[in-house]
Amino acid sequence: MRVKNPQRKSKTLRHHGTRALALLAGTLVGAATLAVLSGCWLPVAIGGMVESYRETSTHEVKAEYTGLDGKSFAVLVYVDRVLQGAFPQLAARVANATTNELARPERTGAAGFVPVLSILEFQLSRPDWTAWSYEQLGEEFGVDRLIIIELYEYRLNEPGNRYVWDGLAAATVGIVEMDSGYPNEFVFSKEVQVGFPDQTGLGPTDYSSQQVRNTLDKRLIDRITWIMYDHQEPYYPDY
Repeated sequence: MRVKNPQRKSKTLRHHGTRALALLAGTLVGAATLAVLSGCWLPVAIGGMVESYRETSTHEVKAEYTGLDGKSFAVLVYVDRVLQGAFPQLAARVANATTNELARPERTGAAGFVPVLSILEFQLSRPDWTAWSYEQLGEEFGVDRLIIIELYEYRLNEPGNRYVWDGLAAATVGIVEMDSGYPNEFVFSKEVQVGFPDQTGLGPTDYSSQQVRNTLDKRLIDRITWIMYDHQEPYYPDY
């Protein structure tokens, strides 16, 4: 009969137990390392996906002024003599484009508006109109809201260099509510400014003057009219 050695068995058990513990420890360390790495990597990956989405997508921006809903309005554009001389059609372009955008009922809910031609005829026949009070102008046109746009800067070129485009347009937008109890004061006022091109050093071989003007006008009208209705804007807008 073979006698079993209790000491040898004990050593064998200890050996297997040590290996099992080592394997378990290795597994736990590996799992912990993966969890740590995942914890570091996942936010970066998610952040990159969000950033990529934003670069190619838009988001809703709420109107800053919503008082055109159910109301009639008139748009009057003031341009000083220097700008008027350099850009004779500027006031008419801005007035017409602004009116057309705000007259869309699905955007502002406006109940009516004064045609731009009627306003231009009034301005030509009454050169002293800028001295009229807002209350007088409101009564003249019979509207609930006056939108006053004062264009104080507009250029296509870099100052003193007609060979380099550096378009810039800036204006003050003021809104008067005839039924507010303060018909001679703005209930809302904001400065807007846009530029084009977005790169420097570009000239006539890159864009025509018509392209610069059209893009500058569009950006200006967007910034003026976006004040008054909910709209979509890129997360990282060019203007």
